[in-house]
Amino acid sequence: MSVSVGFISLGCSKNLVDSQIMAGYLKSGRIALAPSPETADMILINTCAFIEAAREETAEAILSACEHKKNGACRAVIVTGCMVQRYRERMLEAFPDVDAFLGVDELDQVAAAVRRLAAGKEVGLKVKKGLPVRLFTPKYPTLLFTGGPFAYVKIAEGCDHRCAYCAIPDIRGNFRSRGLDEIVREAAHMVSAGVRELNLISQDTLHYGTDMEQALSITDLSRAVDGIEGEFRFRLLYGHPAGITGEMLEVMNSARHLCRYLDLPVQHSHPDILRAMNRGKAVAATDGLAERLRQAVPGVVLRTTCMVGFPGESDEHFNHLLEYVAESKFDHLGVFAFSPEEGTPAFEMDGVPDEDVTADRCERLMALQMAVVDDKARGLVGQMDKALLLCPGACGDWTARLPRQAPEVDGETIVSGVPAGARKGDLIMVEITGGKGYDLTARAVC
Repeated sequence: MSVSVGFISLGCSKNLVDSQIMAGYLKSGRIALAPSPETADMILINTCAFIEAAREETAEAILSACEHKKNGACRAVIVTGCMVQRYRERMLEAFPDVDAFLGVDELDQVAAAVRRLAAGKEVGLKVKKGLPVRLFTPKYPTLLFTGGPFAYVKIAEGCDHRCAYCAIPDIRGNFRSRGLDEIVREAAHMVSAGVRELNLISQDTLHYGTDMEQALSITDLSRAVDGIEGEFRFRLLYGHPAGITGEMLEVMNSARHLCRYLDLPVQHSHPDILRAMNRGKAVAATDGLAERLRQAVPGVVLRTTCMVGFPGESDEHFNHLLEYVAESKFDHLGVFAFSPEEGTPAFEMDGVPDEDVTADRCERLMALQMAVVDDKARGLVGQMDKALLLCPGACGDWTARLPRQAPEVDGETIVSGVPAGARKGDLIMVEITGGKGYDLTARAVC
């Protein structure tokens, strides 16, 4: 059977891992992977349904692919992922030109769906009832869509936190951890193949192992990954602030390969809003968080996210958040406006601030953070660190990433003076020379 599949992967890095897993099933089924959706016989769209903006992007991508099919440029359109899982039968009505829908528990059915479509048979909707329960291991760990010498390793699926604004537990199911040995084998395979940066991800990385019968934790996994031989580094992304333990901080201080980097979305600082968000466990953990972590782990880099415009957020609540961010001086911070999500407790809550008020709060918080970023960039000048070379530029400079920068969200570092013969994936010592917006500049130290 001569048929190729091109991917459009939307949403977060966890979705990207699912796309890579599906690509592995296609490859093992001897189905070709097209270099781009435009050149493929079939287009597969892995969707995001987290907030309204993501759903709009998903709908636009689906309609565009269906138009591509109508024009005769491809034979079929397959839609997978969170949007399918969340809306199921409604997707059939909304997108009648789509040939197959697969939920998040049906990743391994993608090759069979392609073969049926290639044979002129129908596939329709393939989504099991109830919450997802499965975990998947990549058939080809080095089949990566990141476009660089770095990778994401999904260590768990689902979420046990029931934040009032979030539909992810209903889309992805309860939290379930992958086996430690399985994760370490995958990571070791990547490192041996030349991957130099691993990013361990899940809905709550610090929650790893808590669902298992045997006593395992994120510290156990971190130590095991740290024991892999080779030149590489790894970081932990996405953790609930209440999940930080003294043992975890000790590992961060002692591990050879673990970046001193923590991504801890606080969402808000005011206790009233945190409790309304059903994040009551985070109240004590959020208070003074940055100072405690910097004392425990010297040089730690902190990323967080904040939500503004949650139902009931007053000027007093928002000013509390402004003061908190000003005092905490997070190295990286993202701001999101509240999005009412159908099926969540917050969807029915009253007191949602006006859109213009929320937009103004977003702008004010980001302006404050930009000043923090500028100040930190000045303080970094003269510091030495190891940069991962990502790609050469037109003027001889290289785009690179430091341990303090997570992919896609934290900016990059432009390095000058890189020696001739350097290659993508090299780790080289650099001296930071300044900053440009959210990016840094540096020069290679030979």
